[in-house]
Amino acid sequence: MKQFEWSLRLKGFPVNEAKKTQAIIDGFTQADYANYLSKQLQAIVAFHLEHTPFYNTLCQGIDTKDWSALPVLTKANLQQPLANRLSDKYTVKTVHKHKTSGSSGTPFEFAKDNFAHAMTWVTFMQRYSWFNIDLNTSKQARFYGIPLDTNGYYKERLKDCLGNRFRFSVFDLSDAALNKVLHKFKRTKFNYINGYTSAIVQFAKFLKRNNIVLKDVCPTLTVCIVTSEMLFDDDKKLLETQFNIPIVNEYGAAELGLIAFEDQDDNWIVNTNHLYVEILDNNNQPVPYGQPGKIVVTDLYNRAHPFIRYELGDLGQLSIKSTLQRPILDALTGRTSDFITLPSGKIAAGLTFYYVTKTVMTKDANVKEFIVEQIKEDTFKIDYVATEALSKTQQKAVQLAVDKYLEPNLNLIFEQKTILEREVSGKLKQFRSGL
Repeated sequence: MKQFEWSLRLKGFPVNEAKKTQAIIDGFTQADYANYLSKQLQAIVAFHLEHTPFYNTLCQGIDTKDWSALPVLTKANLQQPLANRLSDKYTVKTVHKHKTSGSSGTPFEFAKDNFAHAMTWVTFMQRYSWFNIDLNTSKQARFYGIPLDTNGYYKERLKDCLGNRFRFSVFDLSDAALNKVLHKFKRTKFNYINGYTSAIVQFAKFLKRNNIVLKDVCPTLTVCIVTSEMLFDDDKKLLETQFNIPIVNEYGAAELGLIAFEDQDDNWIVNTNHLYVEILDNNNQPVPYGQPGKIVVTDLYNRAHPFIRYELGDLGQLSIKSTLQRPILDALTGRTSDFITLPSGKIAAGLTFYYVTKTVMTKDANVKEFIVEQIKEDTFKIDYVATEALSKTQQKAVQLAVDKYLEPNLNLIFEQKTILEREVSGKLKQFRSGL
């Protein structure tokens, strides 16, 4: 029984129509795809210019036939009532509504029409099938946040049931909680893992401490799909060792769906079924393949709400092996807001602290997780979870690494915690700027 597809159809999402559209796209030659993309981009812009006053106003005085002249939408543009942003063909009662997690610092409500939402799920089905995962029949172990209010909690549990998945809350990653997770894996024939990178990594560390390989206790597992947070090479190796299954990187956004998904050859294939991805510089001009820039995405089918040249707030680059029909995401380098501004005027990526602290703290101390917050230009607070407090020698080692990778004379404040504060969604944001 195709339970998952049935639940989508029951809600009014035309899955079969979306599958037919996807099959047509899959059959395109490079020339066919270029023609299709050009027509879809023109069509979605023309539709929203005619039917969406919100978008039409943003385009006043612009040559809308020139793609590069069209405005780049930011999340700040969208932080107004949803009804103000919908096209006149839809109302708040005739669309699929949802909210972003707010991990970028600018949460908002968005909408998709039923066909656009169906295209989103059909793409997930297609990509997951690369690893023999069938969303109708494969059992998912899900590491995500969950609402703590009664109505929200049971609503998510019902959705999990219809989606053939069991959800592990990421708000408690203590050894006692992770031991319960392990016992659930022993009793349940899970086929795959999906969820936030940081929580899944913590589970792998727990398994390592207890000398356990997950595939040994849950032989039905075939793949682990991590999403929503950065996956670093050393963490990927840890997951591969402790799970003994392939580890797949997924990149997506609630408002757009799946943006890129790793194939069996570790190529991060961009979703061209219903999205068009651009990499732009700070002047909103395209950069060549192989160079980093802002990730800007257009949803080719969403007629309920315009996501045209929409800036996600992420930085990344497309591989030089990319083509228009088959773009390959080479790297995600973090969010545009995740930058360190130093007293010397130097600017560094917030991820620098990940490498600095992880290299020193995991070698010399049993540090499970940490968050770095910039309080002042010259002052950083490091909250960490560990079995023992960092010694003066270990703190000095971190200080020396910071001197080397960033600059000297920066102040570090260390504070041991029993648990770290996560985003409302359950994500762990490892660098925060208070400037």
